[in-house]
Amino acid sequence: QVQLVESGGGLVQAGASLRLSCVVSGRTFDWYHLAWFRQAPGKEREFVAAMRWSGDSQHYADSLRGRFTISGDNAKNTVHLQMGSLESADTAVYYCAAAIRGGPVGSTVDEYNYWGQGTQVTVSS
Repeated sequence: QVQLVESGGGLVQAGASLRLSCVVSGRTFDWYHLAWFRQAPGKEREFVAAMRWSGDSQHYADSLRGRFTISGDNAKNTVHLQMGSLESADTAVYYCAAAIRGGPVGSTVDEYNYWGQGTQVTVSS
């Protein structure tokens, strides 16, 4: 069993940066997959970034590569999402997710077993 709790969301102006955090509790192994997804009002949940808990195999949504960075702090059991040059289109609820499996890092909702409650990010233009 894995529990995920996100934090760090808020209201920022366009062009600002923001760092989200996700505390992971329960048993974890290096081959677990950790990911960030987001869901804007009226839209489906979409993939943002993912990595293995060991820190390798990072994978990003093509449209966000270069602005967003996923990283892990194993000592604190925390996964971060550093977001830069934020735009109004980045406004969404951001979710942390975990997959208890090996293999290639996934980018679809169905590949993840556990989800956090989400944290709201609002970017004003």
